[in-house]
Amino acid sequence: MNPLILVTLLLTLVLAGVNGGNDVSKGVATLAGAGITRYRTAILWGAATTLLGSLLSLTLAARMVSLFSTGIVAAPPTPSFTVAVLLGAIAWVGIATLTRLPVSTTHAIVGALIGAGIQLAPGAIHWGVLFGGVAVPLLASVAISYLLSTTGLGLLSVAVPECICVGVMASSPITVDTSSAAAVTSGVSLPVIDVTTGTETACRVHRRNATRFGITVTRAHWLTSGTTSFARGLNDTPKIVAIGALGGPALGVDPWLLLIGVSIAMAVGGLLGGVRVARVLGEKVVHMSHTEGFKANVTTALLVGIGANLGLPMSTTHVATGAIAGVAGTKVVRLNQRLLRDFALVWTLTPLVAGLVAAGVLALVR
Repeated sequence: MNPLILVTLLLTLVLAGVNGGNDVSKGVATLAGAGITRYRTAILWGAATTLLGSLLSLTLAARMVSLFSTGIVAAPPTPSFTVAVLLGAIAWVGIATLTRLPVSTTHAIVGALIGAGIQLAPGAIHWGVLFGGVAVPLLASVAISYLLSTTGLGLLSVAVPECICVGVMASSPITVDTSSAAAVTSGVSLPVIDVTTGTETACRVHRRNATRFGITVTRAHWLTSGTTSFARGLNDTPKIVAIGALGGPALGVDPWLLLIGVSIAMAVGGLLGGVRVARVLGEKVVHMSHTEGFKANVTTALLVGIGANLGLPMSTTHVATGAIAGVAGTKVVRLNQRLLRDFALVWTLTPLVAGLVAAGVLALVR
């Protein structure tokens, strides 16, 4: 095997690892930030559900592979071009993870593709696709997630109980007047559905009856966190696989094997480095209740999942941050505005730095 191709495969796994370290927190930071569980437990849950989404991504999000393999740079890629793109994305996402800054791997990959693409073949960059198919979804996702999290799709203004306890009880027999021609039965007993809302402590008392079951916000929060991480796996894995497979048949690696390798590397990276960024998102953007965290995750899972299915490269970073900030609603004083300004600056630098690194690497190795 060509040494450069081997390097390409190894760098693809490294990019998946640093992506996991930076991005696994985006779905589960609210669990720990709201005090539901420890960060390590949240990260473990996020890594497991991300792995599941990653393994299903080529089936459910195949259009993303096409966009990132040939949709942005049309020129036939070379192994050196692929290495340059990978190093450009790895450099920025890796530095951001070490400094506890949540950044977009999508943003970094796009910037690296442009930087290396200008070096490879300036006329081969699809600027129209880049604007409409990449830039608009990336930028719009922040605003949309903030608005959805603030309005909660019409639900956030309604107080959400901690627990909804549903029970089925037998009623007293109903005596029917059999003198009526329409009446054929008497002494009928009909079940009664009893719904009680309140605190989780109250629900635990209600559920002592075996016919009852409780739906709690905490359980729903775990579910939405897992769904968000699953959607992130769907959204991010195809992009990394697409970059790693730019060499096409020359790599000599089955795409499904590459997918499995990327999925595992992403999960391992999340387990090893995910806590650093999770603490920033979970605690420093806004202090939230577990109900607010649940609502933010519903927004993130919805947008990222739809984006992956439609082939829209939404950034989980942007969506999750916008959704978390959105729980403050009109009370912007709750937000750490200085931190959010730092995020905006870092997000602006992401494609620029990744593009410059990729262009410099290609100039050296081509």
